[in-house]
Amino acid sequence: MRGFLFGLGLGVGLGVLFAPRSGEEIREEISNRANDLAEQARDTFEQGRERVRSGISAIREGARAGYEQQRTGTESGV
Repeated sequence: MRGFLFGLGLGVGLGVLFAPRSGEEIREEISNRANDLAEQARDTFEQGRERVRSGISAIREGARAGYEQQRTGTESGV
C-alpha cells in the first residue's frame, strides 16, 4: 500500500510538472483526484466494516444455536 501511495504521489507530481495547464486547473485536478481517492477509501472501509459485522452476526447466531442445542440436549438427557 505504501508503494502504491508513493507511486500515486510521484505520478501526480510529475504530471503537475509536465502538464501544459494553468496552476488553477492543476490544483482543481489534484483536488478532484484526492477527493476520488478519499471516497474510494471510505467505500473500501465501509465494505470491510460490513463484512466484519456480518461475520460477528454469524458467529453470534452460531453460538446461540450451539448453546440452545446444548441446553436442550442436556435437559432431555436428564
